[in-house]
Amino acid sequence: MAFNAKFAAGVSASLMLLLMSSPGRAQEPAEPASEQNLPSIVVSEVRNNPIVERVLATGALQAVEETYVAPLVDGLSIRSLNADVGDTVKEGSTLVVLNNDMLLLTKSEGMANLAKANASLAQYKAQLAEATATADEAVRVATRSRQLATSGTVSTAQADQDEASATAARARVNSAEQMIAVANADIKVVEAQISDVALRLTRTEVKAPVSGVIAAKTAKVGSIASGAGEPLFTIIKDGAIEMKADVSESDLLKLAVGQKARITLADGNNPLDGTIRLISPKVDDQTRLGTVYVSLAQPEKARIGMYANAELIVTEKQAIVLPLTAVTTARNETTVRKVEDGVVRIVKVETGIQDGRFIEITAGLTAGDEVVAKAGAYVRDGDRINPVKPTTDATN
Repeated sequence: MAFNAKFAAGVSASLMLLLMSSPGRAQEPAEPASEQNLPSIVVSEVRNNPIVERVLATGALQAVEETYVAPLVDGLSIRSLNADVGDTVKEGSTLVVLNNDMLLLTKSEGMANLAKANASLAQYKAQLAEATATADEAVRVATRSRQLATSGTVSTAQADQDEASATAARARVNSAEQMIAVANADIKVVEAQISDVALRLTRTEVKAPVSGVIAAKTAKVGSIASGAGEPLFTIIKDGAIEMKADVSESDLLKLAVGQKARITLADGNNPLDGTIRLISPKVDDQTRLGTVYVSLAQPEKARIGMYANAELIVTEKQAIVLPLTAVTTARNETTVRKVEDGVVRIVKVETGIQDGRFIEITAGLTAGDEVVAKAGAYVRDGDRINPVKPTTDATN
């Protein structure tokens, strides 16, 4: 009896140990494999950032307006120069002084001729006075002789002789008057010659026609100045410099006079501000390029002939933006892969202007939304993913 009780107790203990070591009772259920293996996909946040639509152009710098300085008096040598290349000059300032010795001599001769003409005029006026008095007396004598001839006191022959004398006296008066008129004309000619010499004397000082910066000089002391030759100086009017930029015909219609520009010179440092001054109405038939003239706000920091690059600012605004890599365009439809609670949804969007690596989203998304950063990622509508923020935000 005692042996059977011990055997039964041993069997019970063994069964209990076997049940406790069973896998179904000792371990918790494992997690589903689908939650452990979700793909990690980089996402970008939709942000409200500044965006700029710009047109890129290249070209060279040139003067807005160049003014040539030439002498107004030919044949005179240059006595002195008062300006050089790079100088800033004011309108009316004297740049060149010509040798005026010959003109001073000519003016002295003219003054002597004028004095002589005035003396002749005075002589002719005296002759006129004498001739007038003689003519008046001859007319009185002829009149009296005609009256006496009627009464028979004076012969008809004497009366006719007195009449002829009166006629001759009147002719001498007319002659004197004509000589005075000629003398007055001679005086006017001499005075005009003197005025011409005086004008040429004032023009021996060659003055700047406009204010600006001297860009070139050919004048040399001692050389003969000529209006038909090369200009003595070339002046950049008001020092204004512009960029003559070439723009493709597709971008030309986006531009307008007054739009801002950023101009980078050959060194690539310190971009200069500019403004579109003029847009050519014509596109080249061969190159399909149009010309845009951009005025520089700081012309003193540039030089004519420099090569430059320009960013012509079409539009600047605050907008919803995304990296271009997040946008897909196919069959005239633009989409992004929006991520909501870890689930990918294909969303149609409308786009606006493009700024380098970014593009404006005008409809379909709001600030704060997240989208798959690279549209080429192999995810489909409805897929679950593990969204990962980039180390450096692509929208910055």
